[in-house]
Amino acid sequence: MSPFERAALAGAAVTGALAFATWLASLKQRDVSLVDRMWSLMIAAPAIAYAWVLDPPWNLRTVGLSVLAAAWAIRLAAYVSWRNWGHGEDRRYQAIRARNEPNFPLKSLYLVFVLQAVLAWAVSTPLLAVFTYDRGTAWPDVLGLAIVLFGIVFSALADQQLASFKADPANRGQVMDRGVWRYTRHPNYFGEFCVWWGFFAMALPLGGWSFVSPLIMSVLLLKVSGVALLEKDIGERRPAYRDYIRRTNAFFPGPPKGAA
Repeated sequence: MSPFERAALAGAAVTGALAFATWLASLKQRDVSLVDRMWSLMIAAPAIAYAWVLDPPWNLRTVGLSVLAAAWAIRLAAYVSWRNWGHGEDRRYQAIRARNEPNFPLKSLYLVFVLQAVLAWAVSTPLLAVFTYDRGTAWPDVLGLAIVLFGIVFSALADQQLASFKADPANRGQVMDRGVWRYTRHPNYFGEFCVWWGFFAMALPLGGWSFVSPLIMSVLLLKVSGVALLEKDIGERRPAYRDYIRRTNAFFPGPPKGAA
């Protein structure tokens, strides 16, 4: 077995172990949405296995990737944990639970946790590619690091602005359309999008096969658990949001289209 294959298997084992541990915790707390808190860690943690097995040279490329991957994962895990603390199981997972009774606790192992572990491992492939190919630091690495850093900062800014908005009782029932939310309805998701396209840029040209990573993240953010799911019925539940949709880009930032 080649070092690449050993590293890939070791990374998959790390992600699988985290997913299994989270499943056990979900049984005790009856809260499958714990997986959301661990999602970013399941993606970034395999990098430890990749680095351990492949023992890459430590330069701007590999150190920068390691630091930013850790920063992205820890920040997102901490924010999601803080945001969801004390709220119980997310309504999306409650709907999945209702559709798959009886024996949902056991079914959730493969319906939720194994599925997310596989996706998380696939998303981590640019990290594997960077540690696999020793080419030194090149301009795609600098560009990729800049895109990743921008994505982390943009997402963190969006989350901070939204949290401050919700914390003000005067904003109850209103739509957040200030700060970066004035230019895109989902700035936090756009930031995540940038992070993984940035990591993919670092994997080029030798790790082009890791294209699966930003592709998966883009589909998830735009069509599955991100924009499409959140806006499925929000216009019906919150009429003011319909005007926000009319004048604000859904995903990619751009100038507002005019006031109501």
